[in-house]
Amino acid sequence: MDWNDVRHFLALARSGSVRAAGASLGCSHSTVARRVEALEERLSARLFDRHRDGYTLTQAGEQMLPGAERIEREVAALERGLVGQDERHEGAVRLTCCDNYVAELLVQALTPFCAEYPDLELCVTTDSRPFDLSKREADVAIRTVPCGLLPPEHLIGRKLAPLTVCSYVATAHAERLDPELAGTHPRWASLVDRKIQDRMVADSGYPELPSWGGFSSLELLVQAAREGLGLVMLPTYVGDRDPQLRRLARPALRHLADLWLLSHADLRDNARFRTTRARIAQALVDQRPLFRGEGWSMPAPPGPEIAPGQAPGSVVG
Repeated sequence: MDWNDVRHFLALARSGSVRAAGASLGCSHSTVARRVEALEERLSARLFDRHRDGYTLTQAGEQMLPGAERIEREVAALERGLVGQDERHEGAVRLTCCDNYVAELLVQALTPFCAEYPDLELCVTTDSRPFDLSKREADVAIRTVPCGLLPPEHLIGRKLAPLTVCSYVATAHAERLDPELAGTHPRWASLVDRKIQDRMVADSGYPELPSWGGFSSLELLVQAAREGLGLVMLPTYVGDRDPQLRRLARPALRHLADLWLLSHADLRDNARFRTTRARIAQALVDQRPLFRGEGWSMPAPPGPEIAPGQAPGSVVG
């Protein structure tokens, strides 16, 4: 059985759409349909029912799915094992960040690093979804982990900086929105998830103020604040860097989560990943005062990488 056919089968089974499957694989939807049809012909079995709304697995397809996923895991493990031994500082490093603000800090900090290693290619995405590092959807991930929790045990990780939240108002709209001023009508510009918003408001310096709207990203929340749609609670590495925002009189700084640097254990010895992880870690450790809400940073020495399941003093790789 051709592994590429299995890949296309899995992508279609997970998405239910040839277009979505093609997008996930970086190919056309017609290629997905052709590969799946060829696999069905080779197996003499219909794996999918075709509907106007997409594709669903037949009984034969359901029976094939666990075995296909097992093949996928084995191929991924083989690939990680081979890549993990590479001692060259060349090739792609796929980095995923939790948001654009962290990504901007890293792109700026890693520019001299890319000049130092011209054969290394940095590929950066911003996405809060949990990329599967076992399948090498990304090689290195920067993720936020709530205080008191740890990343998955199969990953190696290092806690780099705190995520501290603070309350802000747009300077241009402070006379209308600042709750410390008489005659104002303040409100919070809200996240889409009102449960999270309500908890944050309750712990803020102004718990009596109502929430308004719904914004799904930090970028949109910042823009809402700039336009005067409400007060906002933002990470200090976002709000303190924005010249159009200022802190409220009761900023209520709160350490809610931590930024972690994560990668798969099988890739710990790969030269380009190891070196890139070290530079990323140093870049964010240097910015710890910004992440703590202390303003722009001063250099700080890095600590060792630790595996989430290990004691704090245990060194990984």
